[in-house]
Amino acid sequence: MALRDLIPSFNFGKKEQPMELAEEPEMGQKVVVRVENLSGMVDVDRVLKLVRDGNILFLKTRDLQKKDIGEFQLSVQKLKRNCQNYGLDIVGTPEGYLLVTPKFVQILK
Repeated sequence: MALRDLIPSFNFGKKEQPMELAEEPEMGQKVVVRVENLSGMVDVDRVLKLVRDGNILFLKTRDLQKKDIGEFQLSVQKLKRNCQNYGLDIVGTPEGYLLVTPKFVQILK
């Protein structure tokens, strides 16, 4: 490698080769991020339907934790089991939220 290769102004006789750029894929549909409440077992099916439709959900769970810890635990277990079956991803936050994402979104834990 010579100095002429490092500094473009020294390449008097060489023509620049055109470079092909990769096309960016067009986004067909916007991803919706929703904030929902988890108030019990009755909400689990509704939450799963929203996530399977391609939405990302932040679930507020603090109220259910304070009201009935047993129902909260059962709801989260059912949600985790269904997330594993459908290939969805779920993670909890210290602030009392659950983040549930569809298949095409990966959460790094």
